[in-house]
Amino acid sequence: MGVMGLGGTAKKLQKVTDMAEDVYTRMNDLRDQVVQMRETTQETSDRVERLERETAEMRAILEALAENEDINVASVTADAHIIEAEASDGDSTPTSSDGDEE
Repeated sequence: MGVMGLGGTAKKLQKVTDMAEDVYTRMNDLRDQVVQMRETTQETSDRVERLERETAEMRAILEALAENEDINVASVTADAHIIEAEASDGDSTPTSSDGDEE
């Protein structure tokens, strides 16, 4: 084996080195993406917890106000659920003629 054999080996080694550097770069990019995703997930989780707390506080205030005004909260929420269910049924059948028969 002469100088040509060593030149071919050097080219192969350079090719392997280039591939390894490419894989390393891609792994670093992927790691950065995972870190960003974890941060985003944590931020979203924190935001959801804050919104749940605020919702619970607002519900407590509304229930206290309703009680003060003798409003039956269970009845009001049940009516709201019925209206919501009827509205979503109407959305799934836009060609119905319910309005004509009333």
